[in-house]
Amino acid sequence: MDAALLRSLTPGVLTILVRRGADFAAAEDAVQEALIEALRVWPADQPRDAKGWLVTVAWRKFLDQTRADSARRRREDLVEEEPAPGPASDVDDTLQLYFLCAHPSLTPSSAVALTLRAVGGLTTRQIAQAYLVPEATMAQRISRAKRTVSGVRFEQPGDVATVLRVLYLVFNEGYSGDVDLAAEAIRLTRQLAARVDHPEVAGLLALMLLHHARRAARTAPDGSLVPLAEQDRGRWNTRLIAEGVAILQAALARDRLGEFQAQAAIAALHADALTAEETDWVQIVEWYDELARLTDSPVVRLNRAVAVGEADGPRAGLAALAALDDSLPRHTAVAAYLHERDGDLDTAARLYAEAAHKAPHLAERDYLTRQAARLNAGRRR
Repeated sequence: MDAALLRSLTPGVLTILVRRGADFAAAEDAVQEALIEALRVWPADQPRDAKGWLVTVAWRKFLDQTRADSARRRREDLVEEEPAPGPASDVDDTLQLYFLCAHPSLTPSSAVALTLRAVGGLTTRQIAQAYLVPEATMAQRISRAKRTVSGVRFEQPGDVATVLRVLYLVFNEGYSGDVDLAAEAIRLTRQLAARVDHPEVAGLLALMLLHHARRAARTAPDGSLVPLAEQDRGRWNTRLIAEGVAILQAALARDRLGEFQAQAAIAALHADALTAEETDWVQIVEWYDELARLTDSPVVRLNRAVAVGEADGPRAGLAALAALDDSLPRHTAVAAYLHERDGDLDTAARLYAEAAHKAPHLAERDYLTRQAARLNAGRRR
């Protein structure tokens, strides 16, 4: 059973049901039931037209759900609309489904959460981590979003800004998380850039390409995390870097700066340095100042504290860090790094160990644990 195949077909099947009149929540339930049926049936007899099979089964599941309702006339209309047997279209509906989920009846944050859960394949916990909220809070937000769009015809798509936010979060989870969604996010953003002439769309594509160019160097052969300063820059994908920089320069030339362009500019400065020591940290701090002005994000200010520590020394970085809430994700890890740079190894070792307990991903947890062990071993010598 090819789980990747099922995952790739799900958005298109969901789109077809929505376009044929199913409300989003019922369509999602029907598709999930069809996937369960596929897991049961396909190992012994996988259909030649996998997408067509899923559309047919999901539609029948939806009709079964609809027959439990009192709207007999609407049920009869839906039966008449049942798709005829035969191969389903190979058109990729995924990006269109992103727009449909960004429905005007939803707030941007709710639309993003719903799309990440229903289309992006992220778990409620992963979405909650991205939004810095408890998992229970995010579960309630997604449930409210589903209730809001229940019974709504998805004929009016949402705005580009919401779709960009979804793609950005999907890429981030794929780039640094447990689910490999980065390449899919890049593919969809390329499609969006071909359709929408906007500097922030180009900025997001540039940002993704510049980050993705470093992916091969981010982990050692044993799977352990390699921080940016220690990466083998010879393993960076220069073709993707060149493409990302060219796209970014064209976007910045339009003088309509947005947060994704600012983030891409920071990534481009890292990519431009032949060694970690040659990184232009002063200019990176300036871009973080722009980014903080655009977003007022505590995560941006946390990253800025690291950049300040590199540009002006660790004590300046610690001063910037002191102004932030210490409950921020990775706050403790940043504090550990800056204390180590400042020569306070006892505090750094303790904070590395504390940060390891808080780390959201196994690779990051292992890296922080090794940092604490390294400093502790050095003190015992």
